[in-house]
Amino acid sequence: QARFVESGGGLVQPGGSLRLSCRVPNSIFGLTTMGWYRQAPGKQRDLVARISAKGDTIYEDSVKGRFTISRDNAKNTVYLQMNSLRPEDTAVYYCNFVPSLDAWGQGTQVSVSS
Repeated sequence: QARFVESGGGLVQPGGSLRLSCRVPNSIFGLTTMGWYRQAPGKQRDLVARISAKGDTIYEDSVKGRFTISRDNAKNTVYLQMNSLRPEDTAVYYCNFVPSLDAWGQGTQVSVSS
């Protein structure tokens, strides 16, 4: 069963940056498409960025040009570099496969506020 261990969140001012990490101790990591999802208070959880096993990336429109997803298959880790953060990026961020499993990690809180 896959586990997802997210880290790197925090409180940052608008325009700031954060780098999220997610370790997935699972042997199929290098064969799968991985995604970063986020859930703001009172809203559904949405996929914001995905990266295929080959490294092809797709972004949700609101984060294009600001967020960069990457992966290190040797470390079973996927990253999300977030730049030019906005208050509307405030959410709990999760990683999961794409399509996602029903099981989720604890997530990491990202708060953007002055």
